[in-house]
Amino acid sequence: MPASDPPPGPVPELLHHVELWVPDLPRAERSWGWLLTALGAQPYQSWEHGRSWRRGGVYVVLEQSPALSAGRHDRLSPGLNHLALRVGSAAQLDRLVAEAPQHGWELLFPDRHPFAGGPEHRAAYLADEDGFEVELVVG
Repeated sequence: MPASDPPPGPVPELLHHVELWVPDLPRAERSWGWLLTALGAQPYQSWEHGRSWRRGGVYVVLEQSPALSAGRHDRLSPGLNHLALRVGSAAQLDRLVAEAPQHGWELLFPDRHPFAGGPEHRAAYLADEDGFEVELVVG
């Protein structure tokens, strides 16, 4: 069977989990925990240096590892630029954007919001205090 053919039977979700190493777990838990919960994820795992939230078969991990080599994420360096997460409606997007600053998020590209990704792409781009970016996409 060619490598491009899907395996027989149901195809599992492409994404299993995402793990973000954060410099300050309580601060990340404040921002990411709020956002992930607002998007319907539930607390999943908790240990001394980490937390995770799960929705469906996919989960997001925040971990403050002693092996960190920097104190801030640089989305402009090679590696992860941002995570794109779905929101259910334009009203939910507006609500999240309005509440985000109270939870450590800053709206990026405010002069082009909510169409910074183009006229047919309704989304919000947010950055947290540690330099991580999320794109909240309607639909």
